[in-house]
Amino acid sequence: MRAHSILVTGGAGYIGSHVVRQLREAGESVVVLDDLSTGFSDAVLDAPLVVGSVGDTDLVRAVLRSYCVDTVMHFAARTIVPESVRDPLRYYANNTAATRNLLECCQLADVRHFVFSSSAAVYGVPPEGVAGEDSPTAPINPYGTSKLMSEWMLRDLAAAGPMRHVILRYFNVAGCDPQGRIGQSTRNATLLVKVACEAALGRRPALQVHGVDYPTPDGTGVRDYIHVDDLADAHLCALRRLREGGTSTTLNCGYGHGYSVREVIRSVERACGTRLPVVEGPRRDGDPPSLVADAHRIGAELGWAPHHDDLDYIVHTALAWERRLAAVAH
Repeated sequence: MRAHSILVTGGAGYIGSHVVRQLREAGESVVVLDDLSTGFSDAVLDAPLVVGSVGDTDLVRAVLRSYCVDTVMHFAARTIVPESVRDPLRYYANNTAATRNLLECCQLADVRHFVFSSSAAVYGVPPEGVAGEDSPTAPINPYGTSKLMSEWMLRDLAAAGPMRHVILRYFNVAGCDPQGRIGQSTRNATLLVKVACEAALGRRPALQVHGVDYPTPDGTGVRDYIHVDDLADAHLCALRRLREGGTSTTLNCGYGHGYSVREVIRSVERACGTRLPVVEGPRRDGDPPSLVADAHRIGAELGWAPHHDDLDYIVHTALAWERRLAAVAH
C-alpha cells in the first residue's frame, strides 16, 4: 500500500513554500498544487509540483487520488486587502468558491485532516486592537470576509463528517528562510517589511506610509509581525495534533505584541545603515488601526513556541533575501 501524502495548495507561494520545505525536512511525502499566478516553481524545491487551480475539480480529484492524499494544507488564495476592496468578486471566486470546490473533493476522497490558512482580517477592528480566538469576527474588507466564509464551510463540513481541521489565523507574516534558500519573491508586494526592504535597496523609489493619524502611539498602524519560519512550524505542530487524534480547533498565529509602521522603518534603517525614502499619505481602505494577537492558545494546544520573536531578526532575513533578488536581477 502506498504511503499517504500531504497536498499543499499554493505551495509555490511565500508561506506555502516555507511549509513545504519544513515538511520535506521532516520526511513527509508532499505534493504541491499551484497555478503559479503569484508563486514560483523554484520555491517548491524537491516536492512534485502540479500546475493548476484549486477550482479545477477534475484536477484536484485526480491529484488526491494519484498521490493517496490524506491531509490537505490549503494556502492558495488572493491576499491583498486593497485589491479585495476594488475587486471583491475576484476574492469570493478565488478564495471562497474555490475552497468550496476543494472541500467537496476532499469529502469525496475521504481526506482525514485539513489545515487552513486563514487570517487575522476575519476580526476586523477588535476592541483595544487585540484579538483572541473568541473575539467577534467582523471583517471590514472582502479579503477577510472571503476567509471567514471559508472557515464556516470547513467548520460545517467537519461537523457533518469525520474530517478534522486546524484553522490558523495569521497575523502579519514577514522574514524569510534564515538559510536563504527561499523567500518572499512576490511581485508588487504590499507587505510592509518586504516593501521597506525594497525601498532600502533602491528597488522602489520610496516607501508609502498609508495613514499617520491613527489612534496609536505614533499615529501609524500597529501590527503583530510573525517570522515565516515560526509560522511554518505552527503548521507542522497542527499536523501532529490532528494525527494524534486532536479535535478541530481555530488558533491565532502571532507573537502577542505589535510594532508600528515607524518602528518597522527604524528597524530596516538599522539593518541597512541608511535612511529610507518615505512618503506619507492618507489611510488605506480596509486597514484597522491596530491588530495584535492574543497568542496564548496556540502554545497551550499545539505546544508551539516561537524561535524568531525579534523584529530586527525578521528584518535581517528579509533584507538578506532582497539583496539576493537584487543580485540575480543584475
